[in-house]
Amino acid sequence: MKNIYLDNAATTPLRPEVIHTMVDVLQHDYGNPSSTHSFGRSSKSILETSRKTIAKHLNCSAQEIIFTANATEGTNWILREMVKNNGIKKIITSKIEHHATLYTVLNLQKEFGVEVDYIKVLPNGNLDLFDFERKLSDEIPTLVTLMHVNNEIGTVIDLNKVSGICQKYNAIFHCDTVQSIGKIKIDLQETPLDFLVASAHKFHGPKGIGFAFIRKNRIMQPMLFGGEQEKGLRAGTEAIHQIAGMSKAFDLANEHLIEETEYISELKEYCNSKLQANFEGIIINGENTFYNILNVLLPFSEEKTAMILFNLDMKGIAVSRGSACQSGSIKPSHVLAEFLSEDNIKKPSLRISFSHYNTKEEIDVFIESLKTI
Repeated sequence: MKNIYLDNAATTPLRPEVIHTMVDVLQHDYGNPSSTHSFGRSSKSILETSRKTIAKHLNCSAQEIIFTANATEGTNWILREMVKNNGIKKIITSKIEHHATLYTVLNLQKEFGVEVDYIKVLPNGNLDLFDFERKLSDEIPTLVTLMHVNNEIGTVIDLNKVSGICQKYNAIFHCDTVQSIGKIKIDLQETPLDFLVASAHKFHGPKGIGFAFIRKNRIMQPMLFGGEQEKGLRAGTEAIHQIAGMSKAFDLANEHLIEETEYISELKEYCNSKLQANFEGIIINGENTFYNILNVLLPFSEEKTAMILFNLDMKGIAVSRGSACQSGSIKPSHVLAEFLSEDNIKKPSLRISFSHYNTKEEIDVFIESLKTI
C-alpha cells in the first residue's frame, strides 16, 4: 500500500536537493562559524551566503534576517520585546491566529497589562478589515500581529492593505508568514512589514530552523545572551547544516514558484470538484482560500468525527482536522469555532493540504477511501 500524504500545512517532505546539501555540510563543513581558522571561515561563509540568499528572494538586506529555531520562537521574542522594551500599550490580533501568537499575547496581557483587541471574523472566515481600522488609533502605541495565510482554513489577508493601514496609524506590524513563505512572492520593499517570521519545514526544508525578518529601524534586545552570534541577538553556535538546508529549500521554492503554484492550484480544484461530486451537502470552510489548503465540512454524523482520521490513517492516508500542534486535543478547532454554527462545529471537518509531490491519482484514492467510511 502506497502512503498518501495530504497534510502539507503541518509539515512538508524535504526536497532531495536539500538532503544532499545538508549531508554535504555535515560531512565537510563542521567548523564553528565563530572560529577564525579555515574550518570556521568555511562555515561562516555558508552561514552568510544562506542569509544573503534568503534576503535576495525577500528583497531586503541580509542584516535584516536573523536565524531562529522556528517561527514560534521568533514570534515569542518579537511580541515580548515590543511590549517589554518598546513601549507597546495595545495589541491588535484575531482569535483565529496560531496558538504561538494567541498564547504569547495572553501571557503579555497577564504579565504587563497590555490591552488586547480582537478583530471580528466574518462568516466566511475572513477578517473584517473595517473593524480592524476602527480599532486603531495613532494616540496609543500599538502592535498588530496577524498571520498572512491561516494554517487551518487557508484564508488570506491582503498584506499591502493591512500594512498600509498600520502605517496610517503608526502601528507596528508583525506577520506570521509560516504558511505562505516559499509559496508566494513577498517583496519587503513593496510591503512595509516591520517583522516577519518563517519556519523552513513548511517549504520542504528541515525542522528546527527558521528565520525572522526585523526591519533595520527596529531596535531589539537579545533573545538569548551569551556569544555574539546573530548580531548578538541570539547567542549559541549556529546549526550550519540546517541553515544551509533552509536556504537551499527557499531558493528552490522561489525557482519553481510559478509552475508549482499552477500545479498545486489544479490539484486543489480537482480535489474540490471530486468532493462536491461525491458528497452531497459538503461545505468549504473559508472563502478565497490559499491555493494549497482545502478545509471541508463533511455531511457525516458527529459520532463519525473521531473515526475518520483513524480510518484514513489505516489506509495510509494522512490528512488532519486542523493544526498539527493541536492534534492531540479533542476540543473543536478554535479557528472554526469563530465562524461555524454550533451544529456544524460538531460535524467532522478535514484539512487537506497539498504539495507538488501529490498527484490526482492520490486524490482519487483519498476520495474512494472517504466514501467507504
